[in-house]
Amino acid sequence: MDVVLVGLPGSGKTAVGRRLAHRHGAEFIDLDESVEKADGRRIPQIFEDDGEAAFRALERAAVDRLGGPDPEPPVRRVIATGGGAVIDPRNRWSLYRRRLPIWLDGRPEVLAQRLRRSPNVRPLVQGRDPIGTIRELGRDRARFYAAAERLNSASEVAALVERVDELAAARAAAPDGTVTLRADTVSGHLVLGEGIAAVEVAAALRRAEASRAIVVSEPGAWAAAGEALASALAAGGFVVERVLLPQGEDAKRMAVVEAAARELARLRAERREPLVAVGGGALGDAAGFLAATWLRGVPVIHVPTTLVGQIDSSIGGKTAVDLPEGKNLVGAFHQPAAVVVDVAFLRTLPERQRRAALGEAVKMAALGDERLFELLERDGDAIARGDEIAFASGSVVELVERAAWAKVEVVAADEKEQGASGGRIALNLGHSLGHAFEASAGYGDALLHGEAVAAGLRAACRIGEELGVTPPERRARIEALLDALGLATSPLPCPLAAVMAALATDKKHAGGGLRWVLPTADGYEVRSDVPVELVERVAAGLLASGAGAGAASGRAS
Repeated sequence: MDVVLVGLPGSGKTAVGRRLAHRHGAEFIDLDESVEKADGRRIPQIFEDDGEAAFRALERAAVDRLGGPDPEPPVRRVIATGGGAVIDPRNRWSLYRRRLPIWLDGRPEVLAQRLRRSPNVRPLVQGRDPIGTIRELGRDRARFYAAAERLNSASEVAALVERVDELAAARAAAPDGTVTLRADTVSGHLVLGEGIAAVEVAAALRRAEASRAIVVSEPGAWAAAGEALASALAAGGFVVERVLLPQGEDAKRMAVVEAAARELARLRAERREPLVAVGGGALGDAAGFLAATWLRGVPVIHVPTTLVGQIDSSIGGKTAVDLPEGKNLVGAFHQPAAVVVDVAFLRTLPERQRRAALGEAVKMAALGDERLFELLERDGDAIARGDEIAFASGSVVELVERAAWAKVEVVAADEKEQGASGGRIALNLGHSLGHAFEASAGYGDALLHGEAVAAGLRAACRIGEELGVTPPERRARIEALLDALGLATSPLPCPLAAVMAALATDKKHAGGGLRWVLPTADGYEVRSDVPVELVERVAAGLLASGAGAGAASGRAS
């Protein structure tokens, strides 16, 4: 078994690691030393000569040189990481997967005092206020460290080694899945990983002091994920009840919510009992709205089983149902108690669903996330196909983390979309015409949500370019990525009149005008002065019946 020690500078990773390795006759690996040996320079010199980005690339190479994990006991290798090694999602995936990660945590004052006595130079701390710097690093990295088992680094080294041995024995007896990120956010307790759903939902129920799990799902998600989750919860001592909604957008109707509420009444669901929403984006919207309105609000635990649910709809607390007049017109902000994101569910999704969800991921990249943009350009099609290498290499978990955390940060800054020209409204990039396309197509399988967003993103790029907001090269790069992913590459089966009528009911109207989110060179701009004639002309170019439709886009089948 490999033990991986993570934590801030001064947390004692080397001291504990050497003692643990000596105890087991195991190999001790210091990643910082591996970097220095491979490069021939000390780390402070690398920082001075080439900068932090170059050092992180060398660090990534050192992680790759570790090779695959050995999950079987006894402890054979002890790996001490640099404090920032786990910032990179791929490093974390490699270091935490099928290994035992241990977080040596400590108070900033204690760690700063250790650093003052240390002969080693820490480039990120050197020349700065040690306590303030450690506190800042701890805040920024907490979600990465918290995915590991947490131990108090102020304890004696011998006691820490004993505790690591106990955890190693427990892991060998009952190996869990891999957690790669854990954070308390405005959108609830977010945990991300693979093979973690049952353990993490049970933990969320225990935090709520619930003895019963009321699982709200739909037939497809229940068969693919809900039934096994329910069995695991029952085996763990929870009473499990099931409330089934229709599949897809059919779940998002007022009549469905009323029927589900009557089922909760039959079950005598109480105010402190969480609903466990297991399914995709539409199911999450409906179950969230049910939770927001039942007894004026009960907790909800989201377990998104689709890619669009994991990177977008389960995060942010928006709940809603549709009306014939438009999508999501009736809803409430209701933040979840927890969001459990298990990428294992994505393996069995139909390819079309994974591919469509990448429309939302491209949107997040277009808002200014260059690393996400590069990931989609490099690995997006393999992720859409569900290639095993995309899962094994960490591409899938990195995609989910980058897109989901970007949304967490936007929501934290503007929880209820109060910003007139910034904040949460940015997430509507591609959604104005996207929702109109969905509505005019009837919210069915003819056009999935992500496919509609991809078409709406193309429209936003073209509108932005005509208005001088979107540089031509930015529009070209975004559309080239959509082309490579097979998104919005065919004319949409929507009547133009129906699209424009649906657009008139868009929620983003303010002062009588529709607020458009348009891409810029490295972000976005909100405009309320987009001429209707321009919108109609661009929309027509994306429709089967519109002028120039042959050169437009939309994956509708």
